[in-house]
Amino acid sequence: MPRAGRSARAADRRALPTRGDLVAGLSVALVVIPQSLAYAELAGIPAVHGLYTAAVAAIAAGFIGSSPYLQTGPTALTSLLTFGALAPIATSGTESFAAHAALLALVVGGVRLLLGLFRWGVVAYLMSQPVVSSFTVAAAILILSSQVPALLGVRVDHDNPLVAAGVALGRTGQWDLVSLGIGAFVIAVMVLGRRVSPLFPSALVATALALGASALGWVSVAEVGRIPDGLPPLSAGLPWDTLGSLLVPGLVIALVGFAEPASIARRYAAEDRRSWDANREFVGQGLANVASGAFSGYPVGGSFSRTALGRLSGARTRWSGALTGVVVLAVMPVASVLSNLPKAALAGLVIASVLSLLEVRPFRDAWRFSRPQFFVALPTFLATLVSAPRVERGVLVGVALALAVHLWRELRLELEVWTTGDTLHVRPQGVLYFASAPSLETRIMSLMADGPDLRHVVVHLDQLGRLDLTGALVLRSLVEDMERADITVMIEGTQPQARRLVGAVLGPEPSVVCEPEAGTSPRAREGKDEAHGST
Repeated sequence: MPRAGRSARAADRRALPTRGDLVAGLSVALVVIPQSLAYAELAGIPAVHGLYTAAVAAIAAGFIGSSPYLQTGPTALTSLLTFGALAPIATSGTESFAAHAALLALVVGGVRLLLGLFRWGVVAYLMSQPVVSSFTVAAAILILSSQVPALLGVRVDHDNPLVAAGVALGRTGQWDLVSLGIGAFVIAVMVLGRRVSPLFPSALVATALALGASALGWVSVAEVGRIPDGLPPLSAGLPWDTLGSLLVPGLVIALVGFAEPASIARRYAAEDRRSWDANREFVGQGLANVASGAFSGYPVGGSFSRTALGRLSGARTRWSGALTGVVVLAVMPVASVLSNLPKAALAGLVIASVLSLLEVRPFRDAWRFSRPQFFVALPTFLATLVSAPRVERGVLVGVALALAVHLWRELRLELEVWTTGDTLHVRPQGVLYFASAPSLETRIMSLMADGPDLRHVVVHLDQLGRLDLTGALVLRSLVEDMERADITVMIEGTQPQARRLVGAVLGPEPSVVCEPEAGTSPRAREGKDEAHGST
């Protein structure tokens, strides 16, 4: 077994954090502090609530989740989803908006807790890749667009990020070149810092320099504004009357937002040859969201960049995530020092964080490997952009299309057809169920009509993946109809999992042969077949 796998297992059993966990917790905290402010702005809530979220969510998730590396807290995707869910019912940037965000976090946490406790973690695999990947690309475009006004120093009041970006770009006379310079500087430091080393604290360096320039009066730009000192307060006076309108967005965020932490946990579990428990991860992420909502935060997820940083910094147990939250908590009594942070710097942080998500590969791969899936991915992408800020509707469109494509494929029952003398052989391939069974009967009847000399029909079921009651009843109807026309029907090669059903529905008549028959393959009959083909 690889050394990394053995050491990870051994460390995970320790009661106390390792030195690597301490270093990783501090390293990630220095990144998440400025990021949490930026993501809170993206979510439409006062910046300090991002700090509340980063502290309590990380601590709550630190001891429950399945992955020893996963860093839980504010992310760009959950922030965008939060803004989209709340924009129609509250005014962004207000404490009322923050209260709605806290309630939404409780909904998200409750859903994930139920999924984990009832061991329904399998739903983590049910979101099709084309839906998730195309939604992520569209979300990245919307996230980037939402930061354009702050980057240019132009105030735009519009909930749709694409419209807001267009308006800001069109007001060239209002551009603040100093803000643009600060944002560009932060983006450059973030991008170049990653190339220097994944461990380079680019977010901290860029934020510290921008904060220093603003605090010292070297630049005069729009700032974050007052950030109060103090520990996260308990949520009070939540708008419970709006709970009904948050259930669907909460469910979407609970499922879509889980895709990122799930993929992170699975990836590192595979590298370390560790087991990964989706149910346990759901519980951990559920508790993180409940804690965030209870202490004036908003919905959270897993961060790939911060998780990678923690792992590279030496994280070996779940203590690393909890220690990140503790460090953020320790900073909060002096959080007011961040009040002079330029908004353009936060915009630069967000933009740099999502640049890697802007890619065409998901669409290219879908086009190359599965055209039907491409026509799931593209509408999902467009629907997400068009429905902004209600981006969860794009996910719902994608899920509906994915299900439609699946049903369309299930309706298609491939038939392998050949004849030997006066016998017609039919081998259906796929799933014989209520939606596809009628097509089998119709096709066989058509083939018999085209071959007046055929006196026998053999239906080979050895290539069926599944057969349901309707499929078995259609087979019985076929047998009865053919016998009335003096045509013998034989059912051969019934799969073991379907033998009981076929035997019960068709009875023990000689026309039903459950065991696979030798020599029924077209290849085995080469030289004897009078005709051979497929439909």
